[in-house]
Amino acid sequence: DSVPIMFAWGVLRYRPKRHVASILQKACCNTSQPVAGARDGGDATVVEVLGKKYTIDDMTNVTPNILGRVGMSLHLTAGHPINIMKQRVVNHFHKTFVSRTGNAVFSHFDNISPVVTTEQNFDSLLIPPDHVARSKSDNYYINGQTVLRAHTSAHQRDFIKAGLDRFLVTGDVYRRDEIDSSHYPVFHQMEGVRIFSREELFGPTDDPSLQLFEKDSSLMVETRDKQATHTLDAVRVVELDLKRSLEALMRELFGSDIKTRWNPCYFPFTHPSYELEIKFQGEWLEMLGSGVMRQPIIENGGVSDKLGWAFGLGLDRLTMLLFQIPDIRLMWSKDPRFMSQFESVGLDRESNIEFQPYSKYPACYKDITFWLPEGYEKNDFFDLVRSVGGDLVENVKLIDEFSRDGRQSHCYKINYRSMDRSLTNDEINSLQWDVRSQAVEKLGVELR
Repeated sequence: DSVPIMFAWGVLRYRPKRHVASILQKACCNTSQPVAGARDGGDATVVEVLGKKYTIDDMTNVTPNILGRVGMSLHLTAGHPINIMKQRVVNHFHKTFVSRTGNAVFSHFDNISPVVTTEQNFDSLLIPPDHVARSKSDNYYINGQTVLRAHTSAHQRDFIKAGLDRFLVTGDVYRRDEIDSSHYPVFHQMEGVRIFSREELFGPTDDPSLQLFEKDSSLMVETRDKQATHTLDAVRVVELDLKRSLEALMRELFGSDIKTRWNPCYFPFTHPSYELEIKFQGEWLEMLGSGVMRQPIIENGGVSDKLGWAFGLGLDRLTMLLFQIPDIRLMWSKDPRFMSQFESVGLDRESNIEFQPYSKYPACYKDITFWLPEGYEKNDFFDLVRSVGGDLVENVKLIDEFSRDGRQSHCYKINYRSMDRSLTNDEINSLQWDVRSQAVEKLGVELR
């Protein structure tokens, strides 16, 4: 049996029940894989990120492969399809939500460092200390107090504290994950937040029944439809505004005839929560997560008389769908044949293009089989393979599981393929040898 675990906007994973206890135990403890981070002049006690040095500890698990992506900021790179997609979303909000004088009311921030504190990444979003979302198997820790942000939600509380009530935040986010054509340990997210006063939500009214917060203590009970302190009337208006706003965004991006549907879901930082799906090329696809913000997040931002909504969407997913890009690794390609295809693409939907693959070099498959050590996590192995093979690894699949005498074995098939050239047998053999030796050394596996 498996149980669903929601980590962040749109990240729902199913974990075997027998593994959940060990994941919880490891959430704030050391794993078997030591850090392989960049060092400062050979000093093994520090790691340098964006010019700042951090002392490492037993939580550090960020790797040179990941550190090499920090600061590349594809969402700020002119002409890159992710930058184009960001601009389309921002432009939609700026032209749709305006003041009486015609000025855009949503502020937008897209150049914030991805290095955040664990307090910002977890505590500010009400993620409990023992929640699996904090696990080292899913996050990149610089040290026990600092991480590469797992979501742009890490900035919600701080911008509310700065006095903003409507804002968008775009940035690169980092999560340890499986390896295939749609997953990458670095991707780009956009966060949207809007909070309302009573007058902004209901308009000028003398009706005493229209309130944001319950006054009757007997009604202060959380249900599936509302948080304990919120009135049902307020939540319904916030929900309507949220859904209308995001459905309009989907029509802007995909066309007026796009079909949408909403599904209830769970996030630690919103309630009620909703996922938006669109019907694209005959399939229903999840596009974003959203919901009514947990009231303590707003209150911790110094605001006690407002409530609001938030959403988070993945720009990489949107970009791959709209331009039919088949492999997320292409986003990081330096081959001019990739970027040149988007030179004519503007901010209007009519300028969309369908990406034309410019090469398909042969794949090379290698298997590795090993006995699992205690506390083994697949993401530890995936991250190790990424560290060795980088973008030469197209995907890694678990193809066989075997148990004997209380021990469990996994067999993985690693697909090596370059997007730019043919790989030699010597290259592949060298990479595979490194994967095997490092799996033994760093993960404690026993090869079969």
